[in-house]
Amino acid sequence: MAFKTLLTVVTDTDLVDCTLNNAITLANAYDAHLDVLCLGVDRTQTGYYYAGANAMVLQETLTRATADAEKLASAVKAKLGSTDLRWGVDHGVAQLADIGRHVAARARFSDFCVLPKPYGKDRGIELEPVLEGALFEGGVPVVVNPCSQAPLEAKPKRIVLAWNESAEALRAVRAAMPVLEAADAVHVVVIDPPQHGPNRSDPGGMLSQFLARHGVKAEIDVLSKTLPRVSDVLLRHVADVNADMVVMGAYGHSRFREAILGGATRNMLEQSSVPVMMAH
Repeated sequence: MAFKTLLTVVTDTDLVDCTLNNAITLANAYDAHLDVLCLGVDRTQTGYYYAGANAMVLQETLTRATADAEKLASAVKAKLGSTDLRWGVDHGVAQLADIGRHVAARARFSDFCVLPKPYGKDRGIELEPVLEGALFEGGVPVVVNPCSQAPLEAKPKRIVLAWNESAEALRAVRAAMPVLEAADAVHVVVIDPPQHGPNRSDPGGMLSQFLARHGVKAEIDVLSKTLPRVSDVLLRHVADVNADMVVMGAYGHSRFREAILGGATRNMLEQSSVPVMMAH
């Protein structure tokens, strides 16, 4: 499937340039229409009143969020107005607890989303539910870029594909097929394959055959878990092969478990220095 509609969400003026530059690069590369949703975040909690709070205080937070959304929309329109892209910009206000629903309503009718890294210094708490809204309720693949010094590669030449035979990993493979087909090399990484099962003698073999029939230049890298976390092994291999992107399934465990105990998805989003394309 070709990418024809791309969505990005901006909630922070400091991340407008980084997020839009990545989205513009991808939209140009795939000749896609770019939709931008600008959200002012109302951070008050529904039903919660602190001492002395009244309707005027709550109205003030709503007014501030509305002004933030309008400021974001103006900045985005000014930047996109100088491009040759087909684009659209919408803005609104969302409460922090409800932001995922607003994102999902737009993401459902997009081919994929491009979003900033949700974790790290100076990253707002709203970036995590924005990402999860697109992945879970929106059901679309998401490209998360760390916004590092290196520009985003629209069509990466060398890709690491994390494969564990899960449904999430297979959805990521199907969603990323246009990207995989354009790559010079795709490293299918299998970490500690199961010792029992139908694929024990040829881990990743059936996936490699599937990819080859699509013209993907895939090779299988079977690795041992020699570091404490799967994400550590994966990131080391990304550096070893000088990969431009990681493709992986997202949240094979519950979001609650990953938030408390950690997991490959959260660790990759926190630590990866290259873009991560994921699907759930």
